[in-house]
Amino acid sequence: MRKTLLLLVPIALLGACTYGITLDDAGKNVRTAWSGDVSSCRDLGKVTVSVMDHVGPIDRNDIKVRDELEVMARNEAAKMHADTIKPLADPKDGSQPWGAYQCGSAQLAPSARPANPANPAPTQPNTATPSGFETYPVKGN
Repeated sequence: MRKTLLLLVPIALLGACTYGITLDDAGKNVRTAWSGDVSSCRDLGKVTVSVMDHVGPIDRNDIKVRDELEVMARNEAAKMHADTIKPLADPKDGSQPWGAYQCGSAQLAPSARPANPANPAPTQPNTATPSGFETYPVKGN
């Protein structure tokens, strides 16, 4: 019984690493401009966030660490009334700096990820773009 308990405690602690880091309601309105141009946006400052990148001698999954850093940066940027964030450097030792910007919805770069990809902005059918292409909404999405 005691050996089983000693094996389960570390597993439970490792599984609890991501609890508590969730996207706030205000953070849902903050977009991430991974490679978008934010030069026309108003710079509101810098946000540096950090999470545990390893538990003891075990390194955490890099994708989970990066995801948690983005979530935390979006939450912090919302407190600054920013609507867009952009990474300023790659994560190092579980910490990453982000720029916080106020771009407005009309100024967002096309490469910025939408806050709700399941419900994108409505598209008008048979809309011709300046390049002469027509776009049509896809059924079922």
